[in-house]
Amino acid sequence: MDKKASFIPRGLYPLRTKRIFTISAVVVIGFYLLSSIITESFIIDFFIKIPNIFGLIGDFFPPDWGYVEQIWPKLFETIHMAIIATTLAVLISIPFSLLAARNVMTNSIIYQFMRFILNIIRTIPDIILAVVFVGLFGIGAFSGIIALIIFAVGILVKLMSEIIEAIDMNPTEAIRSTGGNALQTISYAIVPQILPQFISFSLYVFEINIRASVVLGLVGAGGVGQLINKEINFMNYPAVSTIVIIIFVVVVIIDFISAKLREGLL
Repeated sequence: MDKKASFIPRGLYPLRTKRIFTISAVVVIGFYLLSSIITESFIIDFFIKIPNIFGLIGDFFPPDWGYVEQIWPKLFETIHMAIIATTLAVLISIPFSLLAARNVMTNSIIYQFMRFILNIIRTIPDIILAVVFVGLFGIGAFSGIIALIIFAVGILVKLMSEIIEAIDMNPTEAIRSTGGNALQTISYAIVPQILPQFISFSLYVFEINIRASVVLGLVGAGGVGQLINKEINFMNYPAVSTIVIIIFVVVVIIDFISAKLREGLL
């Protein structure tokens, strides 16, 4: 008998793999059915309500293009909010990223404290932050900017600390061995290795802040979302569809430009 033929599996997967897959599928389906029963939410409800969806779409169209002139001021406010929040978040995240990187911060107490703070920040949704700051500072862009800064810092520090932990430590050790101080080590050994990724992540966070600022406006944190909330309350759906279309076009353009910039950096 050919030796190669003896190694050909009789089935596509081993019997043990099939059993594990079957058990896993049964468990997942069981949890899905149990969750659906508890929440009284079944996927079939979506298909039953499809006529209502088409009825709602009919209320939104055609868009009210005469409303465009009222959108631009709030849209520019949204973009300005994202620019301010991203810029400040980038500056704040630089030292925090170093403190949250295990290979740079050798003091375990400071490292664990920074990780603990970051976990808390990432646990709180951005819209909850906006609600809190609207209550503290009132309705307006300032509350949204503060919420976006904290939200963006949580993302940036997490991403950048992991990048720093993956760098080559040989240049760092070489500078330290020649008497270089901490600032020189960071400037000449760490920054050159992480700068492209840092800029790329900053652009990515700017994209996220554009989208998030629209949502935060729904709770009074400034920007075009505040305009959407007002028109929804007045049931002016054609104006809402106009706002949504313009936001979509602007976000697509920003995403395209940002993606091209990131491609040039990496």
